[in-house]
Amino acid sequence: MYEFFFGNYLHWQVMILCLCAFLAGVNKNGMPGVGIVMVPLMAMAFQAKESTGLILPILATADIFAITYFNKHAKWKIVLKLLPWALSGVVAGSVIIRFISDKQLKPIIGIIVLIMLTVSFIRKRMQKGEELQVPSNPAFAAAMGFAAGMASQLANAAGPIMVIYLLAMQLPKEEYVGTGAWFFMILNWTKMPFYIWEGRITLSSVRADLLMIPFIALGAAAGIFILHKLPQKWFNIILQVLALAATLKLCWSIKDLF
Repeated sequence: MYEFFFGNYLHWQVMILCLCAFLAGVNKNGMPGVGIVMVPLMAMAFQAKESTGLILPILATADIFAITYFNKHAKWKIVLKLLPWALSGVVAGSVIIRFISDKQLKPIIGIIVLIMLTVSFIRKRMQKGEELQVPSNPAFAAAMGFAAGMASQLANAAGPIMVIYLLAMQLPKEEYVGTGAWFFMILNWTKMPFYIWEGRITLSSVRADLLMIPFIALGAAAGIFILHKLPQKWFNIILQVLALAATLKLCWSIKDLF
């Protein structure tokens, strides 16, 4: 039975997969930004492309849990503004992945998100002025949507980018999670055919992912509990810290290029 679902995966690899499934549930249902932890964990336990193919169905399943609970809280105006650009980013990412290595990819994503963190910080410092109205600028939405789509297609690492954009929208907690849930559900299920075509999702990876559903459900329940218990102020602070930590981790990998 073990070999049917997990093939030649070692026990510690399966434990990492279970942990990441739990984190995916938490990430999608209460603490967006936590999910970025899954990227280095999965890359450590599995081959790079194999890891992305394993985690995508888990994320897409967690999205279903999220929209089931937060369905009424989504801001569709934001979702629809980002989606065309994000889908363009998915197509671009599918082309680029044929020519770019993991070592080149990680620092590129990190630099993009670090720039967005800086923009968000400057915007907050200049709230009283009219000089920097970044979130209302269509170019900002286009850049963030495209960057999120590309980062998502390449490495399932769009979380920090969306954290910055949705925080800039100053949404209440429930609307933040609901909007992000619908955006990523559409994006992740759209990515599935690309991942299958690229050989990243296989029959064996799907069998392993099926057994992760209970862990996703546990994570979803934990995420909802955390969301309701955590004050808005601390919710925003924790998301910013997680996004910054993930960004610095990605940027640190630039040393591997030399």
